[in-house]
Amino acid sequence: MSAVPFSKISTPLNALFATIGLLVVAALTTQGLTGQERLAFELLLSAIWLAYVLQLGGTLLSRRQRLSGGMPALVIDLLAVLVPAAAFLFVGSPDRNLYCAIWLLKPLRDSTFFRLLAKVVANESRNLLGVTSVFGIVLFGAALAGYIIERDVQPDRFGSIPQAMWWAVVTLSTTGYGDEIPQTLAGRVLAGLVMMSGIGIFALWAGILATGFYEEVRRQDFVRNWQLVAAVPLFQKLGSAALIEIVRALRPRIVPAGAVICRKGDIGDQMFFIVEGRVTVATTDHPVELGAGNFFGEMALISGEPRSATVTAATEVSLLSLYAVDFQMLSSSSPEIAETIRKTALERRGGPPKEGPAQDRS
Repeated sequence: MSAVPFSKISTPLNALFATIGLLVVAALTTQGLTGQERLAFELLLSAIWLAYVLQLGGTLLSRRQRLSGGMPALVIDLLAVLVPAAAFLFVGSPDRNLYCAIWLLKPLRDSTFFRLLAKVVANESRNLLGVTSVFGIVLFGAALAGYIIERDVQPDRFGSIPQAMWWAVVTLSTTGYGDEIPQTLAGRVLAGLVMMSGIGIFALWAGILATGFYEEVRRQDFVRNWQLVAAVPLFQKLGSAALIEIVRALRPRIVPAGAVICRKGDIGDQMFFIVEGRVTVATTDHPVELGAGNFFGEMALISGEPRSATVTAATEVSLLSLYAVDFQMLSSSSPEIAETIRKTALERRGGPPKEGPAQDRS
């Protein structure tokens, strides 16, 4: 059997293999296992490792995988195979199975999260560095103050700044293990101030990252929506300012497979852009299937006439809808949009109004 298909192991299957492997690693650390049980667990680990070897072979043999930005997946596949193999060759028997913990990375091989995280950290690096600097300053300052205040009372715990640093860390992070507690009034006041400072610093970190994620996701969605709308013939002649207004007016919608999106005879009050998935349009001649990048229901924005076709989701569909009310508001504020509507209506007035799908003619 060719190894190439194993490069297509899905993310859920990678997660399943990794979960089973890690549970086996955990089981092997328990006491009282018989020789047969240990052998069975080790054979299961070997089977998972063999599956990952085949996946690595498929990754290496697939040119498309190497040429389409698959380097992170390749690195993870290499680590998943080479680290356990090296442990088997060079590490003693009791601990070599622990190196299979590298399989924690397998569910992440096809994830886009780390690329998104890298962009967020790069965009917010100055703010994150600033908050980190404040954290370091407060940390050292708290350790210094704790040393000065408590060194005579608790020399075994606050006898030096490095010793006081542990108290400063757990207090600033508001963990408070309780193994080091200030005994003086000044020390307890200091601990309260440090805890409040820690709450503020961690809130800043969380706020910066949350805002960065939101902005990056919104930016990606805007670019995707822009590309989709710009490809629609109805909007191709519009300027950038008008397109920005349209993109902002779009509303996302998820439709499950088999659901009816619009019915024949319904009042047409919106048009739809397909982002992901496929829809089936029940035309008078024969059903037509549309995929990502296509749009339908555009006559609703021009004439508001009843639908002339029923559109059903063939698969789960991600749509962007533009309501006629929003479109009319955009038209009133943008002469370009109003002119496009007028020209489109005149062009279609020559024949019977044709509701239903419009192919992406870009």
